[in-house]
Amino acid sequence: MSEKVLVTGPFGQIGTDLVPELQKRHGKENVILLGHRHIPENFDGVIERGDVRNREDLRSLIEKYNITQIFHLASLLSATGEKNPQLAWDVNMNGLKNILDIASENDIKVFWASSIAVFGSTTPRDNTPQRTILEPTTMYGVTKLAGEMLCQYYFLKYCLDVRSVRYPGLISYKAEPGGGTTDYAVDIFYGAIMENKYTCFVREDTVLPMMYMDDAIRATLMIMEAEKEKIKIRTSYNLAAISFSAKELEEEIKKQMVDFSVEYEPDERQKIADSWPRTIDDSEARSDWGWRHEFDLGKMTKIMLEKLRGKLTAKK
Repeated sequence: MSEKVLVTGPFGQIGTDLVPELQKRHGKENVILLGHRHIPENFDGVIERGDVRNREDLRSLIEKYNITQIFHLASLLSATGEKNPQLAWDVNMNGLKNILDIASENDIKVFWASSIAVFGSTTPRDNTPQRTILEPTTMYGVTKLAGEMLCQYYFLKYCLDVRSVRYPGLISYKAEPGGGTTDYAVDIFYGAIMENKYTCFVREDTVLPMMYMDDAIRATLMIMEAEKEKIKIRTSYNLAAISFSAKELEEEIKKQMVDFSVEYEPDERQKIADSWPRTIDDSEARSDWGWRHEFDLGKMTKIMLEKLRGKLTAKK
């Protein structure tokens, strides 16, 4: 029997890249998207409008399509969440609980996206362990930590097969920057190509864990396709690829654009960045289900400049 897959938050940073891969695997007719806002007019696939906070509409949708897997990506990100913490709690927590409740009633496998935002200023910042101090100071981080505990609870209480990774900063040319603290590492490429300059909202010595989107999508599919007994962590797995400073990214871009210039004007997002790790220990993901990253800083930068030039040229 073919899988029937529901994706919430399908047109955000992760969903934009994940949905086409799911369609390749399962067929367009078997991948159902729950869209809330910003639905592309030219999208080719099955879309239903709705809100993850509306439990009954969500339940009706899942029953209508006989859903067997859910990729729950709908979320308000860190910087956006700080502007409206009440909404961030409502969307991130009540949406997740609705998904978990309905999934547990119908024996549906769930993927849920966590984040390095679960860490805080008291967390060891270098080679951050899988199990460590978790004291986030943003509403986004609070909801991700609470969500991890909720996922583990539903696994222990109801045997729900829920799987998760803590994404680092994700870099992609397909989706526009979405209000995350690590989004400077996407925004900088737009500045480089469109204006040959960029004003960065974090300090040049700010080091954060990052990952090229192709690696993130591969990790997401790997953990969902792994045998159940290999998934030993039911909160969320640390996930890592590359860590670099804002200045190192600037210098990498300059290898291909020698006149590119960056000014550093840290804003309120600097405080968030300073509370997050610099490097992540993801050895348990590598050991349990075979995770390996493929993209380093140089390879990622070259592809981002090439692909984004093509995208922006096509828009003209």
